Amino acid sequence: MKVLCLWYATKDEINYIKSALPTGTEVVAPKGEYLSRFDCAYSDVKHLAPDADAIIALSVSDGVLEIADKLKVFSWLHSGVDDLRQMGALSLFKQRGIKLGNIRGANAIAVAEQAMMFVLALAKKTLLKDQASRARERLFPLYADEHRSAMLHGRTLGVIGVGEIGSRIAKHAKGFDMQVLGVRRNKERPAENVDAIYGMDELHSMLAKCDYVVLAMPNTRETNQFFGKAELAAMKPSAFLINISRGMLIQEKPLYEALTSDRLRGFAADVWWSYGFGRAFPAGGWSRLGVNKLPNVVGSDDQAANADDVLARNIELGTQNLAEFAAGTPMKREVNLDLGY
Repeated sequence: MKVLCLWYATKDEINYIKSALPTGTEVVAPKGEYLSRFDCAYSDVKHLAPDADAIIALSVSDGVLEIADKLKVFSWLHSGVDDLRQMGALSLFKQRGIKLGNIRGANAIAVAEQAMMFVLALAKKTLLKDQASRARERLFPLYADEHRSAMLHGRTLGVIGVGEIGSRIAKHAKGFDMQVLGVRRNKERPAENVDAIYGMDELHSMLAKCDYVVLAMPNTRETNQFFGKAELAAMKPSAFLINISRGMLIQEKPLYEALTSDRLRGFAADVWWSYGFGRAFPAGGWSRLGVNKLPNVVGSDDQAANADDVLARNIELGTQNLAEFAAGTPMKREVNLDLGY
């Protein structure tokens, strides 16, 4: 079996992948100049892709999949596969019978910690108070609405998407003595540390109970921009919304209007909107309305998984997909190409 790494892998990374696979497996990676070693230029892999049986990747250059004629399995070093869907890869995999595995759960600890950081940063007005401290400005009068912190103790946190990340968020929230409500597609499946599970058809009634709401679900055709005016209206005006999943889950204009009209207390996000050419005009990323610049917003630029241990874990689980495929056993993290997760 020939495995192609679609990044400028180090010698140690190549040796690790090779050691986990059957004897005789060839593991190759591009060589050349790069800006980020986790991208790779088509010109650096065009001679490696045609006879690759397996690809393991953090990104995909245009044209690579089309020339990978022998490809049987693709291991994606991310949890979500919506980027692959948008480039037509899922359709291509289905047409050619190529198996797809992801690494769901690899970054669950880091992303759940980031979610709780956002909850605390919003609740405690961290940015406002840090800026006041740096400027030596006193926040006065004491206990005024615009200066007073919110509490987590005794409050209710709603998690939309109770998977590996959502479950860890629930566990962390319990450490702050919070009530936790969850929404998932199959509400009959219980979840540890979640006090009540709701179905998607019960979303609005759940939102009305929450002081904090965290989006932790995949971006699929069904969930793309599902969170809009009606969902925001169902929330308490005193509530906070946090998105650590995918930017396109939320409709931008209703969110902007809620944040600038006291309809929503605050918003935090690790992910922002991506408007691809041909699907939106004008194309581009971030917020077209400047949501990220509002005073009641805290953000990071897809940094939740940029943490100690995560890269090694990504490669470990991505390699596990290939090892399971090579052994002829079911891939534990195989993606359903119809559902997109």
